[in-house]
Amino acid sequence: MQSGCWRLLIIVTMCMPWMAWGQLIQGTPEQSPPIQAVTPSGGDFSDVTKPDPKNIVPKDTIIIKGAWSSASDSKIPVPEGSSVSNNIFTDPYFGISYPLPPDWVQKYTPPPPSDTGRYVLSQISRADTYKGEARGSILFTAHDMFFTPVPAANARQYVNYTKNHLPEDYQLELKPTQTTIAGQPFTFFAYWSVVAQLHWYVLATEIRCHTVEIVLMNHDPKALEELVGDMDKKMKLPVEASSTGGTGGGNVPVCLKDYAQGENVAERVDPVLTVQRYNAIPVRIIINKEGKIRYIHFLSAYPEQEKTITDALKQWKFRPYEKNGQRLEVETGLMFGRPSLPVAPATPATTD
Repeated sequence: MQSGCWRLLIIVTMCMPWMAWGQLIQGTPEQSPPIQAVTPSGGDFSDVTKPDPKNIVPKDTIIIKGAWSSASDSKIPVPEGSSVSNNIFTDPYFGISYPLPPDWVQKYTPPPPSDTGRYVLSQISRADTYKGEARGSILFTAHDMFFTPVPAANARQYVNYTKNHLPEDYQLELKPTQTTIAGQPFTFFAYWSVVAQLHWYVLATEIRCHTVEIVLMNHDPKALEELVGDMDKKMKLPVEASSTGGTGGGNVPVCLKDYAQGENVAERVDPVLTVQRYNAIPVRIIINKEGKIRYIHFLSAYPEQEKTITDALKQWKFRPYEKNGQRLEVETGLMFGRPSLPVAPATPATTD
C-alpha cells in the first residue's frame, strides 16, 4: 500500500514540469497577448460603406507602369494630344478643330494608343443635363497606316475593309461614297443594328499617313445628318486631308512608310532588349534635312525599352530626303519587339 502511494507521487511529480511547459507555450488567459483590432476594409459581407481615405489610391496614380506612349520632345504635338477645352475639340498634330454643338461634352479622358497604332482621340456624348431622346455619341479615332494590321494603304481602303467585315448583327445602310467635310475629301458610309435600333455614320480621311475617322452614333438618322451638316460648317482641317493622300508636307514633315530601310539608312545601331516582354513597340521618328533623327515618338513601350531604343536611334544616320531638288523632313515608322499580327485581307474588289 505504501509503495503504491510512492509510485503515484513520482508520476505526478514527473508530469508537473510538462504541464507547466505546456502552459508557457499556450499561455493562460491572463498571459495571452491582447487581440489587435482589425480596421474594416470592406468585402462581400462588409457593412463598411465608406472606405478609409488612407487606403484610396490617389487620382491618376499608376501603381505599376506598363507599356505607355511617350515622346522625346514635349513641345512637338503627338496624335494622342487632342483635347476638349471651352467646348472645342482640337488635335494640333492632325490640325483638326471643331466647336462642339450645344449639350455635347467629353466626359472621359481617352486611353493611350494601342501597339497597332489605333488612337481614340475623343469620345463625346450628350451632357447629363440633356433632356432629349437623341443622345448618341461622337467618336474621333485615328489609325496609323504604318502599323495597322488591316490590309489598307489609305483611308478609302480602310473604310472598304470595315464595310466588308461588319459583325453579323450589323447591316450596311449606305454604301461607301465620296463626300466633303469643311471642303476636304472624305469617304462616307453608314450601317445599323436592327436589334439595337442604332445607326452609325462613318466619315474617314487621311492626314499624315493616319486614317482619321469620325464615327457618329444615334437612334435617329436625322440627328446624324444634322451633326454631319454642323461639322461641314464648323470643322477646320488641314489642306492635305484626303481619302487617298494625306502624306504631310508644308508645315509638317512628309510621311513615308518604310523610309527607314535599305539604302536610305547610312548608319544604324540595333537596340539590344535584354528583357523579353513579348510586346510590339511601334515608334514614329522625324528625320531632319541633314539625315539625323530629331524626334522620337513611342506609341507603346516599357520605360527600359524606351531608353534602350532611344540610345540606339540617336546613332542612326539617313540619306536626306529630296523632292524637286529640295530637302525635306521625313516622318516614318519603325517596329521593334514582336510585330503585330495581320488580319484577314480585304477582297480585291474593294481595294481601290
